Amino acid sequence: MSFSRKPTFALRVLPLLVASLLAPALANAFAPFVVRDIQVNGIQRVDPGAVFASLPVKVGESFSEEQAADAIQRLYATGFFSDVQIDTGTNVLIVNVKERPTIASVSFNGMREFDAKNITNSLAQVGFGEGRVFDRSMLERAEFELKQQYLSKGKYGVEITPIITPLPRNRVGVSFDIFEGGLAKIKEIRIVGSEAFSQGDLLDQMELTTSGMMTWYTGTDKYSREKLEGDMERIRSYYLNRGFLEYSAEPPQVSISPDRKDIFITLTIHEGQPYTLNSVKLAGDLLGLEDKIQPLVQQKEGEVFSSDKTSGTVKAITDYLGGLGYAFANANPNPVLDRENHTADLTFYVDPGRRVYVRRIEVGGNVRTRDEVVRREMRQQEAAWYDSDAIKFSRDRVDRLGYFNEVDVNTKPVPGSPDQVDVNVAVQEKPTGLVNLGIGYGSTDKLMLSAGISQDNIFGSGNSLSLQVNTSKVNRAAVISHTNPFWTGDGISKTTSIYYRRTTPYQSNDGWGDYQNTAIGGGLNFGVPISEYDRVFMGVNFEHNKLSRLSPEYTPRAYQDYVNEYGEGTNTFIFNLGWSKDTRDSAIAPNKGSLTSLSADMGTVDLRYYMLRASHQHYIPLGRAYTLALNGAIDYGRSIGGKSFPVIKNVYAGGIGSVRGYEGASLGGRDTLTGDYLGGSRRMIANAQLYLPFPGASRDRTLRWFVFADAGKVDNTSGGCPMGRPDRVSEDPCGWKYAAGLGLSWESPLGPLQLSYGRALRAKEGDDKQAFQFQIGTAF
Repeated sequence: MSFSRKPTFALRVLPLLVASLLAPALANAFAPFVVRDIQVNGIQRVDPGAVFASLPVKVGESFSEEQAADAIQRLYATGFFSDVQIDTGTNVLIVNVKERPTIASVSFNGMREFDAKNITNSLAQVGFGEGRVFDRSMLERAEFELKQQYLSKGKYGVEITPIITPLPRNRVGVSFDIFEGGLAKIKEIRIVGSEAFSQGDLLDQMELTTSGMMTWYTGTDKYSREKLEGDMERIRSYYLNRGFLEYSAEPPQVSISPDRKDIFITLTIHEGQPYTLNSVKLAGDLLGLEDKIQPLVQQKEGEVFSSDKTSGTVKAITDYLGGLGYAFANANPNPVLDRENHTADLTFYVDPGRRVYVRRIEVGGNVRTRDEVVRREMRQQEAAWYDSDAIKFSRDRVDRLGYFNEVDVNTKPVPGSPDQVDVNVAVQEKPTGLVNLGIGYGSTDKLMLSAGISQDNIFGSGNSLSLQVNTSKVNRAAVISHTNPFWTGDGISKTTSIYYRRTTPYQSNDGWGDYQNTAIGGGLNFGVPISEYDRVFMGVNFEHNKLSRLSPEYTPRAYQDYVNEYGEGTNTFIFNLGWSKDTRDSAIAPNKGSLTSLSADMGTVDLRYYMLRASHQHYIPLGRAYTLALNGAIDYGRSIGGKSFPVIKNVYAGGIGSVRGYEGASLGGRDTLTGDYLGGSRRMIANAQLYLPFPGASRDRTLRWFVFADAGKVDNTSGGCPMGRPDRVSEDPCGWKYAAGLGLSWESPLGPLQLSYGRALRAKEGDDKQAFQFQIGTAF
């Protein structure tokens, strides 16, 4: 900004100095006289009152040469005029002015990096825009501001040429011709003064990087002043977390190569020495709760000082007191340093403040959504003691509705009532209607097409209604569903649905069977919340199954046996009961937490069977960028009433989602006539997966590569394992299968992308292996 102030100051002050020196010459020499009248010539847009207000004399007062010079200085200082002359005649003061032109328009040619409207608003903030007086100094300032915008984006080769076009009625049009030039990229980052930690460890803390294989996607090699400031703060936190309480850093030095293509960053830091804690104490007003607060202190005596643990302690104490109604509690850490021995005494001074309760809860910003939809998610109650935990839960529950782009919950003291606060819930609604068309491809299902229409917040009631259809080589489905998440006031949800599904054989490499199973049904299901993370599900579905395209030569033997036992068409009521618990920190790219589910389905009437399911996913963070994911799943089905388990309810495994390295759905028995995959009534899956940051994209958790180990088996609970056609018998299709390999996962704009390269371990004769597997898009 100093560059813009210097020319502005010079161009504004210089005319005043010149006016002061030349004022006697500009005004004809005259003896002082009493002003009988004042005339102003040359005014077009400026209010005459602005001229009269700048004159140091009024009608009836005496006027001298010194006052004439003062008047010229004042009129120039207004910035409205490019020329000012003062004349006298017959006791009349004559002021002749020439107005500066006004800016009629501001335009940009060749600008692609920014939105013209945003840049126009930015220039208006520095005093340059349509309707403003045109001033060369302000033009230079606008040009400087525009160039700074480009420099912040790494466009160091930008060239800006202003073009001034005179227009009628003393106006001008201003056009900026812009050559944006190439993007300067970070060539080198040097850290000077680091002794305790390696350059690599410190560079890993930074978001900015030098150019690499994936920086075309992440953009982390593009210089940004804001990002560099954030990186400096991350390095500072890195040192403070390791006890370097006297860490400091000089302003970063940024230079650019002569061709303006490469940027060099030098960071100079002063580490100091790490400090160990002699003592950690609590002080202040502890409300007699020292035995409750003391366990919240994460920092311990004898440990190296850690800013994360200190901040965590402050948050834990204030959250605990907030849960007791002390909305404005403070816990201030104060380390006292012993520089000679590099030790410190840390004291947390606790000030709970006054206990308060909530007077009212106000909901704002909801135009379409009814108040009750938001209020029923609130765990903080009106006229109850303030509870920070309840307010946090409330905010998360409102956000999880998916109806709002932003959810902000804040408290405001009630004027005149020091023991009361109001809770304000401000939301910004987003469109909740969605029409989607999708295309995906999988190594098993091949081409997948999907389409749907849904309304998650229909009529602002919080209810959802959707229609979804998809089709692939093996499966085709259409589902219409309606969900009322608050069917009862205490949060029991109700979902009604009708569906159509059509399946054809999962064929092995040499399979040739043919059939078609069509299922049409509908269901009613309920969800009962039993905690913030737990939910119990129960319901019933009616389903009609119909097998077609059957023939003794081409229909798999297992399906012919099924028809002989159950018939081509069956009617079934399926009762279900389940429980789930979700503590993951993200549903897209989790880093910690778990997801556990248990469920049981029981079929009655024509198909009498039960299927028990259990699964558990657990995510363990290993440092800032690594995550270990563990998964286990068991499915167990049996028939009821002496008949065999219905083959149309079999489960499958193999490929992405179960045991990679094997053909999709290939685990389990093979039909003895056609060789098609049959799956089984029991499935066991175990996976271990280590997520690693993708080179150049360590900050993007939606793009990660991984190494994995899989194990699984599919067999029949009633015993027996069909091993395929007599001319191609599989040695052990129902045994345990193992695989290991590596892969890539990416939440791409087209949908979730999974790539894996797996090697089947201890494979048996007849196993269908598939090393490279991929899937993009999701079918249901």
